[in-house]
Amino acid sequence: MTPSTMQARVVVDEWVRGGVREVVACPGSRNAPLLLALHAADAAGRVRLHVRIDERSAGFLAVGLAARSRRPVPVVVTSGTAVANLHPAVLEASHAGIPLVVASADRPLELVGTGANQTIDQAGLFGGAVRAAVVLPLAEERPRAAAGWRAAVCRVLDRARGTTTADPGPVQLDLPLREPLVDDGPEDDLPDWARGRADGAPWTAVAARVPQVAPLDLSAAVPTIVVAGHGAEAPDGLPDGVPVIAEPTSPLWGRSLRAGTQLLESALDGTRPDLLPARAVVVGRPTLHRPVSRLLSDPRVEVVVVPSAGETGARPGWTDVASSASRVGALPPPADWGVDVAWGETVRAADARVARVTGPDAGSAAGLAAAVVRTLPAGALFVVGSSSPVRDVALAAVPRADLTLLSARGVSGIDGAVSFATGAALADGRPAYALLGDLTFLHDSGGLLVGPDEPRPELTIVVANDDGGSVFATLEQGAPAHAAAFERVFGTPHGTDLQALCRAHGVAHRTVCAGDDAALAEALAPGGRPGVRVVEVAVERSTRRADADRRRDAARAAIGEPDIPGDVALG
Repeated sequence: MTPSTMQARVVVDEWVRGGVREVVACPGSRNAPLLLALHAADAAGRVRLHVRIDERSAGFLAVGLAARSRRPVPVVVTSGTAVANLHPAVLEASHAGIPLVVASADRPLELVGTGANQTIDQAGLFGGAVRAAVVLPLAEERPRAAAGWRAAVCRVLDRARGTTTADPGPVQLDLPLREPLVDDGPEDDLPDWARGRADGAPWTAVAARVPQVAPLDLSAAVPTIVVAGHGAEAPDGLPDGVPVIAEPTSPLWGRSLRAGTQLLESALDGTRPDLLPARAVVVGRPTLHRPVSRLLSDPRVEVVVVPSAGETGARPGWTDVASSASRVGALPPPADWGVDVAWGETVRAADARVARVTGPDAGSAAGLAAAVVRTLPAGALFVVGSSSPVRDVALAAVPRADLTLLSARGVSGIDGAVSFATGAALADGRPAYALLGDLTFLHDSGGLLVGPDEPRPELTIVVANDDGGSVFATLEQGAPAHAAAFERVFGTPHGTDLQALCRAHGVAHRTVCAGDDAALAEALAPGGRPGVRVVEVAVERSTRRADADRRRDAARAAIGEPDIPGDVALG
């Protein structure tokens, strides 16, 4: 057995012992020992292997798998630019606290800087984006070598999980492999001295971390709102009388105010100063809404922050973009909160009035987002694109507590979205759904390319196709003053035939008219067999800004009405 083959088999074996259940791999020569070891482990039912030809898509497939399963997922690539193509996925995993393991095959150190083919200095390539960068020594046939390899794998998996550091995220495991890379021996053979522990346990067992953060004192009964952003842990409970503004990817979204951002705008601009909270409790990373950012910057509001527990969300510490946090701690039990019941009722009454008059146009992207959320079956996994779709869901859909929502909001890029959704759906195992914009879908159209022998989820991707990027229409660059430049450099129309693109990849495609709820419900009905389906819905881009302005004006008018006793939100 070649030393490189032995090292690869030991690494894969220790991954399995350490709880790895899914591995993504890309073809290559230098990573051949790992590929052969993974193929054997897949055939034996020890792991599930997913092969992709594009490293960028492979990276986001692994991120999606890890985001849903919360288990470390290695992505195995060959040397050179193959490793560099994982950088976007590594950044997303880093800022979202996702346990990704980059297993990069490498050339031996003596070849770096010599002009050898496909050789770069890739050890430490990801800098501070990874929690650790471990380089295995070149494989040698001696008993202590295998112990070192196994111990290193255990350390890598621990750093990815954040068990001892409360800091989960990506880790690079760089494996310089010397030729010969393959041999003709049995694929699952190892000498006795290279085998792991006889009981199948990891080489190094790591005890679970128990977070210990003192609870905040929230006993004062002042007007309080909870702001729940991406990556927030599900709290044990909140008092019933405390309003919540939650982003869709927060576990608190199901009890969120429907018009929370509009209420904040009116409170902050003085239209309804009685709606301004005296205290904002922040959990997770609020990233979607400018009124929330303004609230957290307002000196009239006390900002208290709940830090990440290290199991989901951002790196340890606390969210404080505006440098306004006055206290940091854990949430107290619901009974220990001071609740201003009258203020909470006033907020919910205003929220109910606004929600009744600010529905989106049926033919708009926001109308589609609301219809998709309304139509999904209870318990569904729903992956939402990071640009317009997640905002449309937040502003237009009725919150539902019976959905699991995921979105790549670590750095909020649109890259890798098809692969991320595929990975999440594979890890979930049930029929899953995604809502993506057309540019996001096209950016990762390579994610549709799946080999005939690869595992497939039952995934329905709804594409809101407005032939360009409509999110910019509601920002400063969408103002009439920039109309001459907008379409080319922000709108970026593409004219791509999505049906033809899907046909080329062997992916089922159908078109549904915007506003046709019956056809949408039929298209979203579970198909009962694995595979990706694309449902394309044409929506109007040119009216997005006007529709947003109309809803904003309607909200202001409704908020200005006198309070009606008992007029509270039901959704």
